[in-house]
Amino acid sequence: MQITFAILSGVLLWGTLIPLSRSDKWYIRGFDFPRLEILLAALLVLAAVLVLLDRSITSTRLTYTALLVVIVWQGWWIVPYTRLMAREVRSTTAPDAARSITILNANVLTPNHESQHLLALIGEHQPDLVITLESDAWWQEQLDTIAPDYPHAIKVPLDNLYGMHLYSRLPLHDGTVEYLIEPDKPSIHVDVELRSGDRIRLHVLHPAPPSPTENEESTARDRELVIVARRVREHGKPAIVAGDLNDVAWSRTTREFRRISEMLDPRVGR
Repeated sequence: MQITFAILSGVLLWGTLIPLSRSDKWYIRGFDFPRLEILLAALLVLAAVLVLLDRSITSTRLTYTALLVVIVWQGWWIVPYTRLMAREVRSTTAPDAARSITILNANVLTPNHESQHLLALIGEHQPDLVITLESDAWWQEQLDTIAPDYPHAIKVPLDNLYGMHLYSRLPLHDGTVEYLIEPDKPSIHVDVELRSGDRIRLHVLHPAPPSPTENEESTARDRELVIVARRVREHGKPAIVAGDLNDVAWSRTTREFRRISEMLDPRVGR
């Protein structure tokens, strides 16, 4: 049992320390994602160690020391995205309807053809903008049924899991579809005119994730996020970045994106 817990703590410690590497390899950057799962696993193993093992033995002390390192380090990354921290984007109890915007953002998964569920959500929530990722020509045909209520649209149907669509009740201006890094990975950039007449810049992104089936390195994803971050900062006006970033709030890449763009993250404190 001593050996089993030692191995478990070693694996969790390894999974905690490996993202410290500056390498962009998928098998390293992939450990940016399961920080919460690693934290919960470390808590469970620590509880078992404290109950089942003799704490006077040096190996036991080393085991729970390793687990404490895992818990403290992973918690440091995760806690900002819990209610233990102050909200970075404040809530309002009296929103100004003319200067508000609602967005429904969905990765539909191209092979999935149960469009009725998404259409039901759109009908229920009546968002100002509908953004879809992984939407191909079949999905475009289904989504076009909402066109009477969403007369403004930018459509990029692709069958490579990187198609995207934007349907809007609000007027769109100066919209472009760009392939910032990879020739088959589009992004949408457009001004959205609010009911007040104010405009905000919307960037819809879906870079490829670091994975053995997509890109073996995170370089392309990271570069695309940096390009958009710089645009947001240089534009200097209200902006929203949406889509599927294939990243998590507590990754090094997202922190760099926030630093460069100077954007606020509504996930902080929530």
